[in-house]
Amino acid sequence: MCDYSLEAYRSRPAEEGEKLTLERFPSGSMGFTAGAVCDTAVCVPEGSHLLLQGIGDSVRESCGVGAVEEVVMTRLEGGLYKDAVRFSNGTEILLQRLDCGLAAVFVGAPEHSAPPAAEPVAEAVEA
Repeated sequence: MCDYSLEAYRSRPAEEGEKLTLERFPSGSMGFTAGAVCDTAVCVPEGSHLLLQGIGDSVRESCGVGAVEEVVMTRLEGGLYKDAVRFSNGTEILLQRLDCGLAAVFVGAPEHSAPPAAEPVAEAVEA
């Protein structure tokens, strides 16, 4: 998933296991890239898992997370930017608030994630 502000750039989907870097594009929007040049946005689908490495002190303190965290890509509505991540503690933060140069590994797309556990079905009891 890529913010609308990245539509002016070439883009491609992320590949499982790929190492990405969070960069600020000339449009001002933060997005993932795979190379040293910030000219192709690497789009990560909503619901995908990323392993963030090197999370900055200010984000760690404000979100209550560590320097390395597995997150889920999500979207936040109501603002100019929408691309965000959700930490395991439930805290959501826009990519715009993360540090430039943050390293990420694309763990997997939603279809590769484990399915939710099935809820037990209650049997009808006849009186």
